[in-house]
Amino acid sequence: MAEALIRTDIKEYPIFTRGKVRDVYDLGDKLLIIATDRISAFDSVMPNGVPDKGRILNQMSLFWFDYVSDVVKNHLVATKVEDFPEPLRKYEEMLRDRAVIVKKAHRYDVECVVRGYITGSGLKDYQATGSICGHVLPKGLRESDKLPQPIFTPAYKAPEGQHDENIDFNKTVEIVGQKVAEKLRELTLAIYSKASAYAETKGIILADTKFEFGLHNGEIILIDEILSPDSSRFWPKAEYQPGKVQNSFDKQFVRDYLVKVGWNKQPPAPALPNDVIENTLKKYREAYKLLCGK
Repeated sequence: MAEALIRTDIKEYPIFTRGKVRDVYDLGDKLLIIATDRISAFDSVMPNGVPDKGRILNQMSLFWFDYVSDVVKNHLVATKVEDFPEPLRKYEEMLRDRAVIVKKAHRYDVECVVRGYITGSGLKDYQATGSICGHVLPKGLRESDKLPQPIFTPAYKAPEGQHDENIDFNKTVEIVGQKVAEKLRELTLAIYSKASAYAETKGIILADTKFEFGLHNGEIILIDEILSPDSSRFWPKAEYQPGKVQNSFDKQFVRDYLVKVGWNKQPPAPALPNDVIENTLKKYREAYKLLCGK
């Protein structure tokens, strides 16, 4: 198995931020975003990564950015190493297929989550209150049931080291203002509608996903990554059975392993065995092939 890229070190530009998966460098009025092979679970980054995961995530995002470009503009400036600034050329092998240069936008501190099915934290909220993020839902919904219609269920992007917090639309308005909140909701639902319809033609249910938006030159644009197994729940349509947890194209193997070994979800996280890494990579590759035809 190839070696996983866990950390980058580009001397020519200052680091802007290191996320759970992405290393971001400051290029002045633009950013360089590198999708590493790091993998996280339960808000912690594992000590070893999944080789090629970053390339798969980046290529999937590029496919989807293009697919929904008629719905909303995005932050992409350059996606090929050949078009990057000269100082980055010596890192060509590392950056190829896993890095993009993007516009530097002012990010809204709202994670724009959309749910078409009930599962995860949404199901827990529903079981406790009968609603999700202010949406009162019909009684008797089960794990993985399809919702009457997709719902916008935003989360407040908490400072690093803290958990994001599910919020209702009124709280979203408090954070970004009425007009922006309405636009974020409209764009989120429109992207989900187009993407989920396409995914179904490929035999995949897009149960839920999340987007991030930013303001650039007075215009709201789509930023970060979109519609990857890291940010979305993809379920095989042929295996779908409401009333239970579904098989999914994501890092479920990692979560299951961590539960099995009794990890207390406090850093440091344990190293992942090879079979967990291989099975996770297989799932990511399968999702990429099915959805993007590559």
